[in-house]
Amino acid sequence: MKQGVQDSVGAGVPPAGAAGVARVPAQQRAADALDGVRERDTATHGVRGEHTHAERPLPGPRPAVQRNSVRGQILDALRTALVAGELKPGEVYSAPVLGDRFGVSATPVREAMQQLALEGAVEVVPNRGFRVIERGARELAELAEVRALIEVPVMLRLARSVPAERWAELRPLAEETVRAAASGCAASYAESDRAFHAALLALSGNVQLVRITEDLHRRSQWPLVGGPVRHGRADLVADAAEHMALLEALIAGELDVVRGLVGEHFAGAS
Repeated sequence: MKQGVQDSVGAGVPPAGAAGVARVPAQQRAADALDGVRERDTATHGVRGEHTHAERPLPGPRPAVQRNSVRGQILDALRTALVAGELKPGEVYSAPVLGDRFGVSATPVREAMQQLALEGAVEVVPNRGFRVIERGARELAELAEVRALIEVPVMLRLARSVPAERWAELRPLAEETVRAAASGCAASYAESDRAFHAALLALSGNVQLVRITEDLHRRSQWPLVGGPVRHGRADLVADAAEHMALLEALIAGELDVVRGLVGEHFAGAS
């Protein structure tokens, strides 16, 4: 049955070892294998995403800690694949097929995909798998607008209250965005970009603010129908340069410059 799923929905999934597709270490795969064949009860395990009538339960304890570790790695890998455009909008991917590509059972892949469904990145297709949501430029613009409404006032308030030495502590993160942009890797840049913005907003001391804006930021990095937008190397380099310019203005206490740079940064995000 697993092969049948692969034939129907596995096309387009990068092979093991391809860029952006990491394999989980063997010792974690072994522990996870005990867990991957025990999901016949939908009521216990939630939305399945595909038929697994041929699965047979195996005895043995559930290695929850190691399973969660693998699930976290798979979730990170799937998020990277989304940003990199390896998971295409509108395409359906099954947990068993993706599990083969990552070198793990379907269980942590399914759990990671269910998390992405909660985040709005994919939707469940009964008896088949998970479809990557098709998003348009309007949604990207709306996300940028919401982020600006939340983040710009906070940044301007922080610019008036946070001392220069605290801003200077963020310089390594801004420099990392520059290096990631120079590499041309959209996924690496997305990660460094989120880290910089999260660290900046963390100076507010508001944990909920950081959590909400990070979710909005992540959503704004998902691919659009027709291909990714602003994923060219030149666009990434320009975006990273704005980070450096903004940080230097914050360190210098140049509020008018900060106000202009923040506005430009979020206008470009749309």
